[in-house]
Amino acid sequence: MSHRPSSGLAAVSTALLAMSRHLEVRDVLKTIVASARELLDAEYAALGVPDDHGGFAQFVVDGVTDAQWKAIGPLPRQHGILAAMLRDAKTERLADVRKDPRFEGWPAAHPDMSDFLGLPVKDGEETIGALFLANKRCPKPQGGCGFTEEDEELLSILAQHAAIALTNARLYERSRELTIAEERSRLAHELHDAVSQKLFSLRLTAQAAAALVDRDPARAKGELQQVAVLAAEAADELRAAVVELRPAALDEDGLVNTLRTHIQVLDRAHSAKVTFDSRGIRALPAAQEEALLRVAQEALHNALRHSGAGEVDVALIRRGQGAVLSITDNGRGFEPRAVRRAGRHLGLVSMRDRASGVGGRLTVQSAPGKGTTIEMEVPGG
Repeated sequence: MSHRPSSGLAAVSTALLAMSRHLEVRDVLKTIVASARELLDAEYAALGVPDDHGGFAQFVVDGVTDAQWKAIGPLPRQHGILAAMLRDAKTERLADVRKDPRFEGWPAAHPDMSDFLGLPVKDGEETIGALFLANKRCPKPQGGCGFTEEDEELLSILAQHAAIALTNARLYERSRELTIAEERSRLAHELHDAVSQKLFSLRLTAQAAAALVDRDPARAKGELQQVAVLAAEAADELRAAVVELRPAALDEDGLVNTLRTHIQVLDRAHSAKVTFDSRGIRALPAAQEEALLRVAQEALHNALRHSGAGEVDVALIRRGQGAVLSITDNGRGFEPRAVRRAGRHLGLVSMRDRASGVGGRLTVQSAPGKGTTIEMEVPGG
């Protein structure tokens, strides 16, 4: 890899653009590590984010296979060279890390490393990570390190911008946590209001039935039938709210399996038939997967609670590097031109915001008596 200034600056620019495309902390860490390894033409790269207990909250590597990483074992502790970078906040460039007096050895499955370049990632005065590379792919000077002062300078520039990207990603995740908390609070209020209204109606109807039993049995029977209907609606409200309040298992199960499970629950809980089809989907950036899930949940809520649909079909299909989600129902539909009223009622504004927030787009097709199709497309990463 040529390290002339022009090529170095171009490579740094490419790395910074790659980092800026991600919002999730884990995605940012992976991009930083892969960019650093490619930029400096190293065999291995890693970045550790320390916790408060002498270990690492997150530790991301590049150049090591999944099988190798599994064989290496638990995450490293803050010791040896890693501890020095976090404690002393200075760059380390070594000809052979194994000969450094601070070196404390590796697990048996750990790949062998020699020349080493590492530095802290800092946010102001706070050290928020340690970024390091090993085994420069070039002829080594006799007894010297393959990494040069120019490599050190380039990695320092990358680390400064990595700190910004990592800080922004953390702020994004915190803001998302606040949004989720607000959403859960909103759902709790909706649950309270909806179920309270249903139970109030249920009580009044039951009282009316009791008063009519002796003097008008026919009317009493009708009131009791209404009691059964209201009880069923209250149960549906509770089931739907429980499903929405349950945290999504995206990290563990992935988007396809999470959607499938969610739809299976809805299919059992509602009289309408709810189906799911998925083809060719691969992993998408975490923010896009969450947006797709939330839009699917909102659209399904609308279809099952407001449209009167007997069938709802959900599809998630790969398109290029991204994916298209569609939710189609055979319900009563509405007039899309009445955007303001329908938008508020069906949550279309929030769905469009979710789509645009991850670089996607949302379209709505509907007509009175003709059902509704909501489609969301995301670009992938």
